[in-house]
Amino acid sequence: MSEPLTTVTTVADGVARISWAAGEPLDVVRREVAAALTTHARVEVLVDPADEQAQRTATWSGMHREGVMRGVTVDGTPVDRVVYARLASDAPVEEPEGFRALLNSFLPRKRAIGQMLVRSPDDRVLMCQLTYKRDWDLPGGVVEVGESPHLAVSREVREELALDLPAGELLLTDWLPPWSGWDDALCLVFDGGVQPAGLTDRIVREVREIRSAEFCTLEQLHERAADFTARRVEAALARVRGEGTAYTESGRPT
Repeated sequence: MSEPLTTVTTVADGVARISWAAGEPLDVVRREVAAALTTHARVEVLVDPADEQAQRTATWSGMHREGVMRGVTVDGTPVDRVVYARLASDAPVEEPEGFRALLNSFLPRKRAIGQMLVRSPDDRVLMCQLTYKRDWDLPGGVVEVGESPHLAVSREVREELALDLPAGELLLTDWLPPWSGWDDALCLVFDGGVQPAGLTDRIVREVREIRSAEFCTLEQLHERAADFTARRVEAALARVRGEGTAYTESGRPT
């Protein structure tokens, strides 16, 4: 008798792990996933990142992509595996909500960063010296999941500098390529307007993240900031003057 192409094993209380051989029809895998969920709250599969066919089978059998489990030992060798899973409580894939949730689990996502361009009456730019890197940067930070970038930048300025500055219009969208362990990201620079030079006297730093903050000249900007940050600031300043482009990549026009 031949070995079954698809196997389901209970690996923890309420958790089943499914596996299948190459060439197993999709309808068979889908049926086994549904059957496993009648007695388990969760069914999962660990897929080789290089096996695109297995990833498609996992997806179209209704399992959501959850991420990459690194360093799983297979035959004595640590390897990476993509984790897919379906819960008994997930909406049916046949329903619009369930289908959208399935697509949402594997479609690409980008990190978004909101920054604020705040200027003094003598055309200096508010810059922050950060605790976790040597380069100075505009005030702002990462947009949280489900958060409006427009609201996020004001929240970050309030949390890190104790300044209540509502964000104005979007000046610049700057794409940041993958760099030094970071995935790529979109940086959205909003207008913080012209503020009095004494604004810095009101700053209360979040000491875990901010060493200092001050209005900088363009010369100081180039001395203290990374090249791509300086380019981004200059591109945003150009937009304030009604010049330049609204989209850059690492601060450069495309």
